[in-house]
Amino acid sequence: MKLIRKNMSKMAVLFVSLCVLTSCMFTSLAFGSDVREEERVKDAGEVMKEILNIPDDIPQDLLDKAECVVILPSVLKGAFGVGGSYGRGVMICRSGLHYTGPWGAPALYALEGVSIGFQLGGQATDFVLLVMNPKGARSLLSSKVKLGADASAAAGPKGRTAEGATDIVMTAEILSYSRNKGLFAGISLEGSTLRSDGNANEKLYGRRLTAKEIIVERKVAIPASARPLVSLLDAKSPKNLSDPKSLE
Repeated sequence: MKLIRKNMSKMAVLFVSLCVLTSCMFTSLAFGSDVREEERVKDAGEVMKEILNIPDDIPQDLLDKAECVVILPSVLKGAFGVGGSYGRGVMICRSGLHYTGPWGAPALYALEGVSIGFQLGGQATDFVLLVMNPKGARSLLSSKVKLGADASAAAGPKGRTAEGATDIVMTAEILSYSRNKGLFAGISLEGSTLRSDGNANEKLYGRRLTAKEIIVERKVAIPASARPLVSLLDAKSPKNLSDPKSLE
């Protein structure tokens, strides 16, 4: 009888230990996931800060007319399938019904597609996309978008202003840029897809939210990890200078 009680006691201790260990593992995994999403937001802010400090960076007049900005730090070739790529980052928009308010909380997004892989080489590449009109913003907020098909896209021009840019560039809904090994340039991402990263948004904000609920409906406050990015954009481009008629 004593032996049975002793064995039962050992089993009870083992069971409790396993429960504690399992609980710790799940807590660690959940916390680690939250940290990863927060780091992604911080990295996006750092990338945007560095790019805006390049002498011939994104033309100021284009940034001032952008409704939203998508920033994808360190996209790696082969991270998604064979020959393709998979990048994670954020989309941040001006607030208000017509995108005329200050910059708001970001939603997490993913970029994927075979066409990216051919342009990356072996190095991690940062991408910045300017969303140039409400139609492009609405497309990205509502569904998965194939660049060049669901939304017109073009490589963005560089320099202090966009003067002299082609009509194709100036009428595109999305303008894209890349930075690889310090080289900053406009780049075409046609054929790639951009979509809201629902699981990542849930980890960052602690509940299930759509990109529209985050950006348009403003159901969440700006997280601490995004404040440097929001402050940067509020300082660099505080007002939307698009033609008011284009925002209706």
